[in-house]
Amino acid sequence: MMDDLVHEYTSDITDADGHAYNARAMGRQRRGGTVWEGWLEFSPLGGRGIVRRSAVETTQPNREALAYWATGIESVYLEGALERAIASRSDRRTRST
Repeated sequence: MMDDLVHEYTSDITDADGHAYNARAMGRQRRGGTVWEGWLEFSPLGGRGIVRRSAVETTQPNREALAYWATGIESVYLEGALERAIASRSDRRTRST
């Protein structure tokens, strides 16, 4: 299954060291198609560096419910999710162009 961009947040999120990130909610349908899972990804401003990815933050019955969940997330939740993603070392490197 492919990852799906569910929501992009307009406010930048800053980690404890002062690095700024763009945040977005991502999701995908689980095998069997009955449940969607959602997580958060944080891309460093400037486009270079490590994209941080949280563990699965929620499961929802469909994409619409996942999008609704994503729109209710506040900045403080995003900050905590970024710190959890950094601590878990769950990330992927971006390619420099």
